[in-house]
Amino acid sequence: MHLFDSLTLGAVQLKNRIFVSPMCQYSANEGHPTAWHLVHLGSRAVGGAALVLTEATAVEARGRISPADSGIWLDSQADAWAPIARFIAEQGAVAGMQLAHAGRKGSTAVPWKGGKEVVADQGGWPTLAPSAVAFAEGYPTPAAMTVADIDTVVSAFAAGARRAHAAGFRVLEIHAAHGYLIHEFLSPLSNQRQDAYGGSFENRIRLAHRVVAAVRDAVPAGTALLLRISATDWTEGGWDLEQSSALVESLKGEGIDLVDVSSGGNVASATVPVGPGYQTPFAAAIRQRTGVPTGAVGMLVAPAQADHVVRTGQADAVLLARELLRDPYWPRRAAQELGVKIAGPVQYTRAW
Repeated sequence: MHLFDSLTLGAVQLKNRIFVSPMCQYSANEGHPTAWHLVHLGSRAVGGAALVLTEATAVEARGRISPADSGIWLDSQADAWAPIARFIAEQGAVAGMQLAHAGRKGSTAVPWKGGKEVVADQGGWPTLAPSAVAFAEGYPTPAAMTVADIDTVVSAFAAGARRAHAAGFRVLEIHAAHGYLIHEFLSPLSNQRQDAYGGSFENRIRLAHRVVAAVRDAVPAGTALLLRISATDWTEGGWDLEQSSALVESLKGEGIDLVDVSSGGNVASATVPVGPGYQTPFAAAIRQRTGVPTGAVGMLVAPAQADHVVRTGQADAVLLARELLRDPYWPRRAAQELGVKIAGPVQYTRAW
């Protein structure tokens, strides 16, 4: 098993094991992707990645992180995504969409404008969460969700999945990481409920199970389904690797084809020991404990490093983010360094 070996997820064949990690661009117009998204995602498909995932794409308007986030709650948004998915496929890559809901981390400004709360008269909106606990100072205080609110969100994930598939996305990823809504339910640090969605581990994972089932039922069986999780809150008493492994084990047989293993994002004060490949051991542990394929992400920058992760069975694929921002053609450079020949656009043949 090598970085440039093919990988099959569901009925989807991927030409290698390099995935473009979801990266928010904060460049949408009322949830509609723009020419920026076509160029940003399309160039990485041209660059040789096998799977090109969109940024966190909100399943309802109040599920956006910022007013500039993309969405999939309207048919017109799906129409705007369709040519982007088509271009990605024309380059020999597979288009994937990350379905997301920001929960209590919504209604905030874009990062280059401070990233804190956007008030109503400036385009903000009321946020929802499992409990009425703000993420941090400067963030909106959410309303604790009712069971009816939860039902609405589950339905929104299913509707978003149907629109995404109709737009040409053959891989869907459910965002349950980084302190956004599903992760907020998973972690006892953000979930203080006393009903069927809080307290015990079984209750805290209930929303994740419902969303997975709803999305799987909403799209054809061959559609590949990924789940992104944060393996740990990096905080005592929070969500951790043991619970992450138990969650993945509980989802076996529910149609998850690969778990995209990240970490953190739910506790603003957490101390994270960042370093090259620092999250890869989580992907390796979950893969070993559950037998479910995993993807590794986090400071994977060198071709030999990424290949080593796959060759040694620590993960089935690697997801690159910042490195692909720096170099959209990283997969082509990696192939050259690893002595692998890969096909390229005929328009670029003279450069190979």
